[in-house]
Amino acid sequence: MTEALGRYQPRKASEADIQEENRKVRRLQLLVGLVTSIISQSTNMPVEEAAEMVAATRRAALAMFPDKEFAFDLIYRPRLQRLLAEKYGIQ
Repeated sequence: MTEALGRYQPRKASEADIQEENRKVRRLQLLVGLVTSIISQSTNMPVEEAAEMVAATRRAALAMFPDKEFAFDLIYRPRLQRLLAEKYGIQ
């Protein structure tokens, strides 16, 4: 059994994999920043539309990073919820 575990070698990420991951992270940061700016600067956006933008942002993030739902909820969800709470007075 130990012999089998000793043969397991995790795949090392190539330079191209790392660059692709970094590109997707920057794209997600830009997307969240854009959505945040649009919602905060709008003067007459209904709360439903703002909530749909947040939901669409989450779907886009999960499309870029499948199985990283927890990371999105930990990093971006509080920021977006705080924005909606401040702008629309909702929890």
